[in-house]
Parts: sequence; C-alpha cells; structure tokens
Amino acid sequence: MSTQDLVPSPVGPVDVEQAEAALVERYPRLVRIAYLVLPPSLGRNRRVLTAHALVQRSLPRRRVPGPAVPQPRAAEDAVDPGYAYVRGEVLRQALVAGLPLRRLALPRRAQFPPLLPHVWGLRLFPRVGGADELALDQRLSRLSGPGRAAYVLRGLERQGDPEVLRVLAAAGVEDPESALAEADAVDAVDAPETRGAPGPPADRPERVGEQPGPGGRGATTGPTGTGTATGPSALGAGAGAGRPGGHGTGGGAGRPADGTGSEGGEAEAGPGARGGGRSAAGSGDPAGVGGGWPEAGPSAGGGGGRSGAGVGRGRPEAGPSAGGGGGRSGAGDPAGVGRGRPEAGPAAGGGAGRPGAGGPAGGGGTRSGAGAPAGFGGPGSGGGGPAGGGGLRAGVFDPGLRRSGVALLESDEFDPCALQARPTDLMRRRQHVRAVVVGVVALLVCGALLGLPGDGWGRNGAAAPSYARNPAAEAALDPAALKRVPPAVWPVSTRQDFSVWPARGGLTGDRALLRRALAVWARPGTSVHSSATPGTPVGPPMGPPQLLFAGVVDGARVVLLHDGLRAVRYAEPVEGTAGTALDFARTDGADTVGSAALVVSRAAGNVRYLTAPWVQETVVRDLLVPGKDPLPLPRDAAGVTEPMTSPALAQGCTRWNTLEVLDGSGRRLLTDLGELTPARLLWGPPAAPADATGAEARGAWARTACQLTAVRAHGVRSVNAWRFARQALPEGAGHGTWLCTRAETWRGTGSRVLAQFLVPSPAVPAALAARSEGSPACGVREPRVLAGVLWQAPGGGWYVLAAGSAGFTSLEVSGGVKGRSDGPVLAVRAAAGARADLGGTLADGARVGALR
Repeated sequence: MSTQDLVPSPVGPVDVEQAEAALVERYPRLVRIAYLVLPPSLGRNRRVLTAHALVQRSLPRRRVPGPAVPQPRAAEDAVDPGYAYVRGEVLRQALVAGLPLRRLALPRRAQFPPLLPHVWGLRLFPRVGGADELALDQRLSRLSGPGRAAYVLRGLERQGDPEVLRVLAAAGVEDPESALAEADAVDAVDAPETRGAPGPPADRPERVGEQPGPGGRGATTGPTGTGTATGPSALGAGAGAGRPGGHGTGGGAGRPADGTGSEGGEAEAGPGARGGGRSAAGSGDPAGVGGGWPEAGPSAGGGGGRSGAGVGRGRPEAGPSAGGGGGRSGAGDPAGVGRGRPEAGPAAGGGAGRPGAGGPAGGGGTRSGAGAPAGFGGPGSGGGGPAGGGGLRAGVFDPGLRRSGVALLESDEFDPCALQARPTDLMRRRQHVRAVVVGVVALLVCGALLGLPGDGWGRNGAAAPSYARNPAAEAALDPAALKRVPPAVWPVSTRQDFSVWPARGGLTGDRALLRRALAVWARPGTSVHSSATPGTPVGPPMGPPQLLFAGVVDGARVVLLHDGLRAVRYAEPVEGTAGTALDFARTDGADTVGSAALVVSRAAGNVRYLTAPWVQETVVRDLLVPGKDPLPLPRDAAGVTEPMTSPALAQGCTRWNTLEVLDGSGRRLLTDLGELTPARLLWGPPAAPADATGAEARGAWARTACQLTAVRAHGVRSVNAWRFARQALPEGAGHGTWLCTRAETWRGTGSRVLAQFLVPSPAVPAALAARSEGSPACGVREPRVLAGVLWQAPGGGWYVLAAGSAGFTSLEVSGGVKGRSDGPVLAVRAAAGARADLGGTLADGARVGALR
C-alpha cells in the first residue's frame, strides 16, 4: 500500500477536557513514549525534562473535529480518541526535537531546551537498569527517530503494523515503512542464534528438523522420517525409522569416548507408542534418538534416551500432548530436549527433561535438581508457554520476541517519572553566577549613566541616536547657548520681527526640556510626529537658535524656537513620553505683520496663538458675518491667547473665525490655514493691497472665505482679493462682480490664483470660475486676469459671461459658442452645458487666454 493510504483522518472528535483527562490519566506512559523516541544524544537530564515538556504542551487549544469517514481499526489497535490525539502530538514533537538544527532553517519550538519544567542546580535521570536495558538503549540509539517511534508503538503500545504505519504517517514521518523495517532489525538482533535452528527445506516437507549439539552431529534420512542425535562426545549418529502401525528399529553408530556403544530401540504403533533409542549404561553415552508418528495416538512422539541427552520429536497435529519428550537423565547430565511445531495443541512443543523422567509438554525450564539448561519455552527465553514452540529461524520477527522487548521498555531504566537527582557542576556553576552578577552590575551602571531622573524622559527624550560630533553641532544642541532676547530690546529696535521677540513662558529655565527640544529638532526619532510647510528644510540648526517661548499649554510642554529661517514648535505631553510633536514653518523675510503671531497649541478643534510683544489687542471676527462685532480674545502675561475655534480643522463652512490684532500702525486680519504661522488677509489691487478690515473688504471676503480651503496647508503667507471687473447682466438681472484671489507663499513659488464670480444677491457665495497654480496672473508682475462662466438668468436663459481686468480691448469666444465684444466684458447666449474657448486682446494687440 502507499504511504498516502496510511495517513488517517484526525482522531476525534476530541474535546479539550477529554484530551486533558487522557493526558492526566496516562501521563507516565506518555512521558515514557516521549523519552524513548527522543534522541539519546540529548543526554538523560535533558531527555527527561524535554519529555515532560512535550507531554505538557500537547493539549489542543480547541475542539478537534472528527474524520469525515471513520478509519477502520483492528480490535487490538482501538484506543481512546483523546489518548490517541495526545499520543500523536507527543510523537510529532519528539520527532521534531530529534531533527538537527540547520543554518538557514527557522528552528522549531521543540528543538529548543524546554522552558518549563525546569530544574536549577540538579540533574535528573531515571534509575540505572541492568545489562539488557543498556544493550537495548544502545541499539535504540543507532536508530533514527521514526525507527524508535515504530519500535515503541509496536512494543510498548502493542499496536499492529498497519496501525503503526498510520500513526507514523500522521506524525509527519515521510517513509513509515523504512521506520518499521528499522524496528524489525532491532527485533532480529533480540533473537540470538542459540534460540532457534534452521527449519526444514521446502523440498522436504516431511522432515521435522534438526537439533544441533556442542559435541557433534550425525544424520540419517528416510522416505518417511528422520532423526538426529547429538552428544557431547558422540562420533556419529544413529537413526531409527518407523512405519505407521508397524515396528521400527533403531541403529546405533559410533562409539563414545569410553568405548561404550549404543543400541537402537523399537517403536511400536499404538496409542502409547513412541520411538526411542536406549543407550547403554554409563555417562557420556551418545544420545539416543527416537522418532515416532504422532498419528498413532495422543501421546505419540519421540522419546529420548535414558541417560545422556535425548532428543524426541513428533508432529504436533497428533494431539494435545504430541511432541518430543526429553530423556531421563541422571544428576548433572544435560537435559533432554524435545521440539514440536507451535501450531499444535496446548501441550505441544519441546520440553526440557527433568531428573528421572521425560517431559510431555513444551515450554518449560529445568526443574529443581536438574543441572541441564532450560528448554526453549517461557516468556523469558522467547518460548510460547503451554502452546509455544521452539526452534524459530534466526532473524525473523516473532510476537514472542516482541513481548520480551516490552519487559525491557517498561523497566525503570526508561521511566522518566521515577528519577534520581545529582548536583550539577558546582565549580562551573559558581563561575556562571559570578559572570551573571558582574553583567547585572554593568547593566545597572550603564542604565544609570544613560538615563536621567525626574519625569521619566531620558537625556535626549525622543531623539534618535547622535550621528554627528562636531563643535558647531554641539553648540547648537547646548541649551545654555540658546539666544535669549531681553524684553527691552524690541521697543528700541529698528526692525520688528521674530529676531526681537523676547523669551517668554514659565519653563524658559528648564534646561532638560530645552535639551530635549534641541535634540529632537536635530534628530527626530521614529515616535515623533513631524510636519513642515512646503519648501521648509527640516534639518538641524546651523548654530544656537533663538528661544521664543517655553511653557505648559493645554496639557503639553511647548517650546518655540527660531533660527532666522524657520520657526520650530516642539511639544511633549506633561505625563508620559508618547505623542511628541515637531512642526516647522518657513518665516524668512517676515515683517511686522508676518511676525505678529505664531500657533502655540491645537487641541479639540481650537487654536491658541502666541502674539508678538507689540500686539496691543486681539479679537475674534467671523469672516462670514461681516456686520457682526468682533469678540474680545484675552491673553495671559506671556502673550498666549485663549482658545478660539479654528476654521482649518472644521468639516463644513458655517463659520470662519479670524484673528484680528491691533498693533502700533493699525488692525490686521489673520486666519489659520493649518500651519504654524497664520496667513494675512488683504484687499485691493496687486500693486497696493491693504488689510481686509474695511466694510467693502469684509463684504467681499464674506462671500469668498469658503474658497480658502483650496490653499490650506500650502505654506501661504498672505491672501489678496480684489475686484477686477463689474458687468451688467443680461435680461436686467443686475450687475455681477468679478474677483481675483491670489495666495502668496513664504517660499515665493507655488502661488495659487482663483477667479470668482459674484451674482447681485449678497447671500449667494462666490462661484469659482477658474483656478491656476504657479501663474503670475493677478499679481504684481502681471496684474491682469481673464475668466468666464456659464450663467443662467432668472428667466431661464443661459449665457456665457466673461470679463477681463483693465487693459483688455476686446473679448471673443469660439467652439461650442461663438461671439465677440469690444471692451473687457462679454455676454453671449448659449445652450445649457455649452463649452467654449475664451480669449482676449490687449491694447498693444497681444492675445491673452483665459486663466487656467
């Protein structure tokens, strides 16, 4: 059969409780199985602990489903499903533990020394057995893991060969038949040659057999029967042949050492018939041999001689007492030996002689007083008991021999539950303890040198390891080298920007906090949440930066720094070490308004600002409600405002709060676009914009503020909106207004331009007509713009409306709609969904396309 046919379905169904009960009930047997299958190269101490560990972790984690089609089992192979499952797991792990470790393969759990159970300071091993156990252990050590498993299943578990093959295949053995062959080889070694003689050849079926002896052998043959006789000093052999129902005569041949001859007896048919030779008196005579036909009667068989070793044989089919009977012997003579086939009745077989009489039954040892060796029968020598047979061929496996192996496998030599304890190497253990103590002390000293006491933050906090060691970098990371501007500098300075901001906050003297902020800035670790506006470098400072603020805001320690090019915000939680944030914003070229405020905290949709020292007043104005009075926004002594709702994090556009500040030269309107620096809102032509604080500017921004989401988180420095055209609408619908909004960035590139159209109704927000990125239109360098929209009049008609800034002399549309007008505005009737190309002509004749 193929190996695939042997792989059984999982034994089951098996519950966890059922498997646990089987494991606890048969724990010693399972541990013995694991101990025998594990390779002896592990050593007895590790084999013991590993065997216990493998059994203890063989429980399933959940219910094991049963097979779809139950596998047939022999009666002797039927075991409890829970025990079968646990035994299979033990075998599988024990086989894995015996595999060698490979360099590129991932080690399995069973190949490591067990974590539990574990014994410190003692070595445990089973009790020492005798020479037979040692010999069996040596033979098992020469087998492979699957071979040992097959031997244990067949010998200790008493499983039939088909079931052994199935269990091995289920445990992951690739070639179970080879493993079974290895076990057969061990059984063949267990059967020594002295326990059996070669059987009769196939071409001579009537021949009963031969019995060798130490002194010599002679043989005669006949057509119906043969007999052999051996003796310690025999020179030849005599044979007598008998016929059924008649008389047989025995012949004597050879002489013993003392000159005494032998004579043959007669065998006579009848119920009590037996053939036998009778030797002459005297010790040392050659054996007398008698052979008889067992059909003659229930006691028929060969009888041995009276004095000397006698061999009797008969066929076991004759009756329950058929077989060879030993001869009578005197004290000290070798026992008579009889042999019969094992298929006979309960008394058939070879029997040893006893003093004074021949034995009628097989399978016995010597009786008390006999100085001869025992017969073949009995469990200790491989005999078959009352029905056993002797004389098997050497090298062939037999269940009788296997039962002999069971006695050895169940001995204390292989019992991992009955253990002896001895100490480990005391000198080496002392050396190991010293090495561990030294290592622990060194680890504690290193931890004390690398860590800082206090709030739980290390010396450099969440910073990554240092990668540069030079004087400039070290000076930039030194909190004592931070620039601190006194509060009296900015009133007398000729410039007002971040360079004259004084250091404020309650933690400006916290050197540990400042050190962590500088270290994280130079080397942000993987746990730091970092952000930067587009175009802002995020490297370490070139030299010691300027300290703007250090304090606790909204449950976080916040540090604001400036190095002339960037504003940097560092934040860490007051409790714990997770959630460190690092934000960069480019601020080069900042003026008085550009350095009026910095975002110091964002929490729960709100924003707090740190205002410049020259800011006199802060209020909150809702840009969508231009007629509403602003709300005051208080500040603390350090210049930090109270929280206000931020439009940068809002989901809709129902409110757009802006920060309005008052400095020495006027009011400024600032809005949060999700960056560290707020953007300035302006109103007016590109050549001369002004702060959007007037009524007209607030009215226009009220209808266009929601379009600011298009420039959020883009590094915007200021946003300017201006009206570049007004147009009379067809069908007397009033006048429309054209606005151009341009967002300038701190980096100078990447500006965004929006063209918007406003209908006469002030409640309707602006419609986006065109947008462009990186275009110079609507700016100082190119203060012109051309845009168009498809508009529906109140009466239902559709029109293409277009307008250009001052300087356009004519406009023209083509494509799906055709039309032309003189001047900077155009209105042409069109169909719904029409598309057209728009162009215009300047006063110098140059052609200009629409914004896109």
